[in-house]
Amino acid sequence: MVMTINGQTALYGIIGNPVSHSLSPAMHNAAFAELGENSVYLPFPVLDLEAGIAGLKAIGVKGVSVTIPYKEAVIPLLDEIDDVARQIGAVNTIEIHEVEGEKRLCGSNTDWLGANCALSEKISLRGAQVVLLGAGGSARALGFGLQQQGAHVVLCSRTESRGRALARDLGCLWHPLDESDSLHGDVLVNATSVGMQPAIQVSPVSRVILSRFQVVMDIVYAPLVTRLLSEAKVAGCQVINGLEMLLYQGVAQFELWTGKTAPVELMRQKLYQATGNTLTEFEN
Repeated sequence: MVMTINGQTALYGIIGNPVSHSLSPAMHNAAFAELGENSVYLPFPVLDLEAGIAGLKAIGVKGVSVTIPYKEAVIPLLDEIDDVARQIGAVNTIEIHEVEGEKRLCGSNTDWLGANCALSEKISLRGAQVVLLGAGGSARALGFGLQQQGAHVVLCSRTESRGRALARDLGCLWHPLDESDSLHGDVLVNATSVGMQPAIQVSPVSRVILSRFQVVMDIVYAPLVTRLLSEAKVAGCQVINGLEMLLYQGVAQFELWTGKTAPVELMRQKLYQATGNTLTEFEN
């Protein structure tokens, strides 16, 4: 895989602040090179969002990923937004098209697709009982996405006001996280930052409930094996680490931008390499 950058190279990237830590360039640039696309994916640190969006249009960027803190703030700056992204209230993908000489920005959200694809490799989501932990932006995206796939969601969070508000939007039940010992279902998804470095010894739920679930997924990927996943595996669950959601949301972005089938296994390999891990360490 050899990448040659020249005057015809199409520009893609990720906007946010900070973005230097992003793993997305590793998987997208490998995919572009594998398919012979004259394209490059770069991190764009953006301090002024409105000026940054204008700059992307001015220099002819074809598409970008959007990360913290701009997933919600970017919406008023877009020309179009798809229905699911509008429901979620957040955009993580922008396509930039030229229509009659005018650049138009089209926003969508692939975070939920990433989670659904990762989960669907382990279990059918239609009719599945899913306990979703969290009430922030990630939980919101995953909640709407799970319902799109026909799953039944129970939301569980520490903060009652935020949890009840999101549960109301989703039309689902809310349960306090500190009373999680009564939880059960087919799938448990951690959409919080609990267990992320440096607090790696913490789990969002007690290990005693994990045997009640077939599949446990954690969106945290630093570390890849969180305490939650480690305990879930001991309990006999199938486990999904956070890189899998990152992978599949990136696959969906790549296919939106290029119209081509993404080289999924290569992208997966590059993501794991970028974290200093190998795939075989995480096979169930």
